[in-house]
Amino acid sequence: MRKLENSELDRKSIEDFKKSDKTPLILVLDDIRSLHNIGSVFRTADAFLIEKIILCGITATPPNKEIHKTALGATETVAWEHHENVLEVIENLKKENILTLAIEQVESSIFLQDFKTEKNQKYALVFGNEVYGVAQEAVALCDGCIEIPQLGTKHSLNIAVSAGIVVWDLFQKLNWPK
Repeated sequence: MRKLENSELDRKSIEDFKKSDKTPLILVLDDIRSLHNIGSVFRTADAFLIEKIILCGITATPPNKEIHKTALGATETVAWEHHENVLEVIENLKKENILTLAIEQVESSIFLQDFKTEKNQKYALVFGNEVYGVAQEAVALCDGCIEIPQLGTKHSLNIAVSAGIVVWDLFQKLNWPK
């Protein structure tokens, strides 16, 4: 087994990325404090051809050198926008028939492994603050909640890790259904 060289990875150009069909996922980041977490989510979004990231509240926006450290250029490929109010964002997404899902531990949440995607459905995944999670008001507005099962003592994952887990799971369900 030999590790592949960068030249062998068939990477898309920025132009090719922007022209590519996107995975029907929108990531909503609300009040994310860590610039490194924001950059990591951009990088994950680039890897899986995510349609767009919506940054809300205190979540910093590109260009920013601290975001760039982990995004490694993904802020140039992934479409993004910023809005102050996550509740308005959720309401507008729902008006566009986009299924909005908070990624949070709540009553009646659906465990990630049990969540079923639907053909021709676009999804918005709402991720919240590193300490407080998704705000209760946002949870209440969403169409549902997905929970990542956790068996240890913490029952808490870094937001960038959570985004990676959920995006990969939905990406493979949308692209390789059984």
